[in-house]
Amino acid sequence: MTKETAAKQPSASAVDERVIALDTGNEPLSEATTRYFAKCEEKLGIVPNVLKAYAFDDVKLRAFTDMYNDLMLGPSGLSKLEREMIAVAVSAVNRCFYCLTAHGAAVREYSGDPVLGELMVMNYRVADLSPRQRAMLDFAVKLTERPHEMMEDDRQHLRDAGFSDRDIWDISTIAGFFNMSNRVAAATDMRPNDEYHSMAR
Repeated sequence: MTKETAAKQPSASAVDERVIALDTGNEPLSEATTRYFAKCEEKLGIVPNVLKAYAFDDVKLRAFTDMYNDLMLGPSGLSKLEREMIAVAVSAVNRCFYCLTAHGAAVREYSGDPVLGELMVMNYRVADLSPRQRAMLDFAVKLTERPHEMMEDDRQHLRDAGFSDRDIWDISTIAGFFNMSNRVAAATDMRPNDEYHSMAR
């Protein structure tokens, strides 16, 4: 990248404006990040603010997106809707404004049911869920609230609901990922894109 090209690139701090409460630097976005953000715009119509927040460091951004894409979009015995439901149930416990807004929109989109999306955000226990989904979310919420109490009985309950041990790994890692993400979002006052509020209504 030439100096002239770099001067025209948006900087990470400019991208972070009103996204998080931290000033993470003023370096221009790398070519790789610029290309990635262009793909996001093309596929999603937006660049999610969480990606903008990580844009000050390519290594951190890549680590976050690699893990996210594997957990939420990669091969799994869990449907994409079920994975988003875990994200919302965990984020509801942690009262994460960013993730409840973004992933509540994803539940509405994947389910085609705006009411389910709202119920998931407020209290998944009152939603009309299958026994499989309820067992999955009960496990994810217990892991969030009382991880020290997890026992073999909790894993066996998931097996009894039809989940494989690989599925239990996926449920656990998705719940763990969103507990991490919720805490980073809370610590930095991360704000969701305005577009999420009106999606799939």
